Amino acid sequence: MSLTMPEFATGLLHGDLPDALVVTLRRSFLDTMGVAAIGSRTQMAAAARAGARAVFGPGSGGAARVLMEGSALGVAGAAMAGAFTIDSIDAHDGTTPNKGHAGSAVFPAVLAVADAMDTPVTGADFAVWLALAYEVSYRAGQVQHATCPDYHTSGSWTAVGVAVAVARMLGCDAGQIRHAAGIGEYHGPRSQMMRCIDHPSMLRDGVGWGAPSGVTAAYLAREGFTGAPALTCEGGEAAPFWQGLGEDWLTIAHTHYKRYPCCRWAHPAMDAAQDLMAAHGLTADRVASVEIRTFHYATRLAGHEPQTMDDLAYSIAWPVAAIIARGRLGPQELTPEALRDPEILRLSRATRLIDDPDLTARSVAQRWAAVALVLTDGQKLEAPPRTPRGDVDDPLSDGEISAKFHLLAGDILAPRAAEVEDLCGRFDRLDAVGFARLMDLVLSAPDA
Repeated sequence: MSLTMPEFATGLLHGDLPDALVVTLRRSFLDTMGVAAIGSRTQMAAAARAGARAVFGPGSGGAARVLMEGSALGVAGAAMAGAFTIDSIDAHDGTTPNKGHAGSAVFPAVLAVADAMDTPVTGADFAVWLALAYEVSYRAGQVQHATCPDYHTSGSWTAVGVAVAVARMLGCDAGQIRHAAGIGEYHGPRSQMMRCIDHPSMLRDGVGWGAPSGVTAAYLAREGFTGAPALTCEGGEAAPFWQGLGEDWLTIAHTHYKRYPCCRWAHPAMDAAQDLMAAHGLTADRVASVEIRTFHYATRLAGHEPQTMDDLAYSIAWPVAAIIARGRLGPQELTPEALRDPEILRLSRATRLIDDPDLTARSVAQRWAAVALVLTDGQKLEAPPRTPRGDVDDPLSDGEISAKFHLLAGDILAPRAAEVEDLCGRFDRLDAVGFARLMDLVLSAPDA
């Protein structure tokens, strides 16, 4: 018989976590901290930190340090600033069925509350809280997508997972956890994802409010504030999505990792273009134009001439052009100077996006694209439709996750990068002293 969500949240122990889940959480810890490190240097992160400092000072809940920056704020403020920091670079882990991301809300929220706690925190404690936050977020998100007519941001359903995990951290009982989920769901940001894709801005994926909404919900529930039921956690329409809770882990089955720091909907086209260039030994000057057939939502990314990093995050033509022109999309491409690169712009402007109904139908479970390169001699090279690297059926290796971490964060975190990687890779086995060291490394400014 399946557990109810409150039973799962109150009863989960470290010994209940499957080995594959722990491996996933370790990979997500390292991957997310790499994104947070490079994100800490963005204008979006700086603005979020300044706003949080203005309105979210420490209160009776204790002080928490902002991820990769170190300012002492209230737990909701630290969660908000940290979530915006991660979300400022679109390279964090995700879940394809939810069309979104959990780690970008979960890590800054759970780290903030752990940092403010009076009692020591071990890696085993933290692993349980992460597991709760991820699994509840994934399941709540699937219910929401199945029952709501609009496509909402990740902040809307991660607010529920964060609320449940933080309520467990605060020692809430099953009834209080049930109310925390309802408060987090009700007050979470029901923001429309396509609005930010059509009009890119720093609003991004909603986790900047999903994380503090969930944190606040848990503290309210602890004080007796009511909010149950959470319709994404209980009731007739939700019930099928909660079958197998505690046995069948969606976090294992659905967590993917990104190769590139931009919207994942562009990734299959980027992979296809990269493979075509390598297979035929091409240089960018031989490519006259590009055709991308993909699903409908991806065609709305467009982005032939992005003007800001927000435009770049939600574009497809420019990232594919960067792959053709430079063979990569890394830190050097996440700059205003790169947006003005004449060769990338030539290729981006010469890219045609084709809304393919078949690929739209196939992109419910995975994201599909097909790419053709038209050469200057008139030859047309075509790659068949494909899904992106990093999905669970074509996962990134541990070595690739490590290389990505060092690419994004190595220079920023030097000389602590190697120690961060080591501790993230075994965080669940750290005692309280070891885990405190890991928190010190990721909750202080890189140059501290």
